[in-house]
Amino acid sequence: MVVDPSVHEPVIRYIDKNNFHLKAIFQTHHHSDHIGGTKSLIERWPNVKVIASSKEKKRIPFQNVSVEDGEILNILDEEVKIIEVLGHTSSHIAFFLNGENPVLFIGDTLFSGGCGRIFEGTNKQMYSSLERIKSLPKNTLIYCAHEYTKSNILWALNLKPKDQDIKNKLSEVEKKISLNELTIPFLLDEEMKINLFLRAKNLEEFTFLRANKDLWV
Repeated sequence: MVVDPSVHEPVIRYIDKNNFHLKAIFQTHHHSDHIGGTKSLIERWPNVKVIASSKEKKRIPFQNVSVEDGEILNILDEEVKIIEVLGHTSSHIAFFLNGENPVLFIGDTLFSGGCGRIFEGTNKQMYSSLERIKSLPKNTLIYCAHEYTKSNILWALNLKPKDQDIKNKLSEVEKKISLNELTIPFLLDEEMKINLFLRAKNLEEFTFLRANKDLWV
């Protein structure tokens, strides 16, 4: 199973090295840095399931499993629930595996310390999408598609310079970076303490934060 393959070469190398066989590709949305490697993976594994929103048939034409919000699939003996998370695009979806240790593949809707820019949707849609994410089990492990963690935390600290949770998060992130470790995935429970977008109490607050972040350099 692969999520949002931007390129194909490292995916193929990893699969071959471990003697795996690609069964499914999850596509959260149509942006080129998320689907760029899919065509080549299909050429290598012609029977692979390419799962994407039914609203993306024109923009992800190689999808062969079209899904709707709330639909549940069985992939590799795992139940995978489709959650529509609009805002970044008009048809963005997430893939939720609700097991004992739940996992969410969120694409560009949520990042550690931040959220996706709003290209096609609205602030209201993105705020609603984040509220949906907050309703998931607090031990959900979240995999986003980009690692902007340090920049996001520095922005949050600029707005909330006395916030101890955010200060602690920056220290944690800087330590991981110094050790050449990744800052993703991350737990929902911990993210709700430091992500200002998840902490927004209403649409107005979220809208202010999104506009402020868009100007952050």
